[in-house]
Amino acid sequence: MNRTNLTFKLLFLKFILFTFLLTGCKSVKTSVKSELGRPSLENSFHGLVVMDAKTGKEIYNHNGRKYFTPASNTKIVTFYTGVKLLPEKIPTLKYIVSQDTLFIEGTGDPSWLHSYLKDSTAINWLKQQNTIALYTKNHNEDRYGPGWAWEDYETYFSPEKTTVPLYGNVILASHTGGGLSVSPNELTKSVLVKDTTLRRDEFRNQFYISLTETDTLEVPFMTSDSLTKHLLESAIGKEITLSEHFPEGEKQTLYGVETDSIFKRMLFRSDNFLAEQLLLASSGMLSDTLSTKNAIEYMLDTHLKDLDQQPRWVDGSGLSRYNLFTPRSYVQILEKLYKEVPEERLFGIMPMWGPNSTVKQWEDPTTEPFLFAKSGSVGNNYNLSGYIKTKSGRLLIFSFMNNHYRIPTSQVLETMYTTLKGLYENY
Repeated sequence: MNRTNLTFKLLFLKFILFTFLLTGCKSVKTSVKSELGRPSLENSFHGLVVMDAKTGKEIYNHNGRKYFTPASNTKIVTFYTGVKLLPEKIPTLKYIVSQDTLFIEGTGDPSWLHSYLKDSTAINWLKQQNTIALYTKNHNEDRYGPGWAWEDYETYFSPEKTTVPLYGNVILASHTGGGLSVSPNELTKSVLVKDTTLRRDEFRNQFYISLTETDTLEVPFMTSDSLTKHLLESAIGKEITLSEHFPEGEKQTLYGVETDSIFKRMLFRSDNFLAEQLLLASSGMLSDTLSTKNAIEYMLDTHLKDLDQQPRWVDGSGLSRYNLFTPRSYVQILEKLYKEVPEERLFGIMPMWGPNSTVKQWEDPTTEPFLFAKSGSVGNNYNLSGYIKTKSGRLLIFSFMNNHYRIPTSQVLETMYTTLKGLYENY
């Protein structure tokens, strides 16, 4: 075969491949457009951006530059913040020894005596110390984030933010063998068995559980310096004092659990408390003052300054309806994560959207899970952003945001699943 014929055949094969890919892309776009054109979606707001992770090419964009209420998709940005700012093991305590007194301050680490994370690193270390003074003023936070719903004070997903959170800042109450079981047990006397749907008084730590309640109740408690002191003293078995000052000098840091274990729990369970505390802990890497606002401003001014649309970002969890992000911004953030975090680590932390994971009912149990994505829902809104591992072996990055619908969420999920499965099978 002469050189001219070989060159011609190579060009012809490239043309065939290009035509095939172009036809495939058009087919995918037509299919996606058809799904988003369902009559049931015509009165609501929907956005979808899809990018090829390898080439960086945007293969679909519908309302990608429009702002949406992200709900718990905000946790993706909190995750990225933690990746950029937090070390392999989370800073759990900072301290200085001055005149035979150990002065300590919290870092926002949420794992202290947490019902799932169960970390006792700081507790065990403090048991070995003598005179301890606790400083709690190293923050500028309100107990709740801006735009949080006031009526959520008694719901499990709305614990208060603190520098030294203990037990996840919630009580667990249940009937065990006919008796009452409460954790932390120091609050047992504050729990009444009563026939009521109320779980806690709004402005005091008075809790209620019905005699017929079969589940374990998880209810936020009102935090205070005095309660933190009391719970901490009980945990370490010795008295501590509250200090109004922290000595000058270089602070030492005690490290706790692996940060990835907190990231994973936050994303898999969509845990608002862990998200808020992780953002506080991240801010502690920037200054001595724990501040959600400082962490957000730093990220927007540095690692997120190149986003095509700058978000309005006010909290770590997405509880606030003040948050506004675009689908395009989420794809850009997810692209950063993919480029900066080893794939094995990333897909070990991101939730899998499929059977036995974040979706209770998988539409097609014969199809292997192909979505690694974080959902975000709040009344009349449902969003999903993450990665698609396609049948052909490619990786797509996507953000599918749905706001202001009045139809059942199940119909929105059906549209999303059909659309994303089409991308999985055909791209």
